[in-house]
Amino acid sequence: MHPCFRPVLLTCLLLCNGLSHAADKPAEGPVTLRLLCSSGFIGAAQAIAPDYEKGRAIHLDIIKAPPAGVTLADTFEPAPSPGAFDLVLTDRVSMDRLVAQRRVDPATRVDLGQSLIAMAVRDGAQKPRIDTVDALREALMNAESVAYANSPTGMYLSHWLFPRMELDQNFVLKSRAISTEPVGNAVARGDVQLGFQQLSELKAAPGIDIVGLIPDNVQQMVLYSGAVMKGSPHPMEAKTLLDYMTSSQGRAVIQESGLQPF
Repeated sequence: MHPCFRPVLLTCLLLCNGLSHAADKPAEGPVTLRLLCSSGFIGAAQAIAPDYEKGRAIHLDIIKAPPAGVTLADTFEPAPSPGAFDLVLTDRVSMDRLVAQRRVDPATRVDLGQSLIAMAVRDGAQKPRIDTVDALREALMNAESVAYANSPTGMYLSHWLFPRMELDQNFVLKSRAISTEPVGNAVARGDVQLGFQQLSELKAAPGIDIVGLIPDNVQQMVLYSGAVMKGSPHPMEAKTLLDYMTSSQGRAVIQESGLQPF
């Protein structure tokens, strides 16, 4: 063989060998997308997962964001790894902070849904009127016990709304914040008579009746957004999931979970 042809032949042999090994390599399993999700959006994410995974080589691993007092940034690993998060779904304030910290890709950020504050009672219990501020105040004064989440929503209720409703000292004694579980769980057990939390969170709790939203003129809206994490092992797949969430199918599921699609 002429010496000039030897490098070409070696290259061909290596290519053929590589192709042979590639053909023998077993097919990879489904891609797992790790979603870090605030409690107010986790019901929507869990509802989207079954239909989204069906017919796709995708598995959604939905991880609840840290409780109040722990920043989302503390949850993230400093460098990409097999355990890195792909997508974050959280409230606007937290998302703004993550953008400022350069933890997410701002070009992928999208607003997904609005959440409003609602009140619930135990399943079968009498539902007081709360359609006006006066009716809500009367319900609070007459209740044996009141609970709200230890969250920005709960802080708004306990530090802004309730003080402005001129409730008496007895109300302060019979109301409390709940940190260790959803408010709906305490209501369902009968530990508290009235429970306040975002509607999307109350809808996920069994054993309660949702009375309704608090009046519009004292309502506080929480806007939830999504963005792809910088360093995501699967950025294209994560962006495709975000696109699905803003589609007509995704919006319908988000609305059913108690959020108002944005």
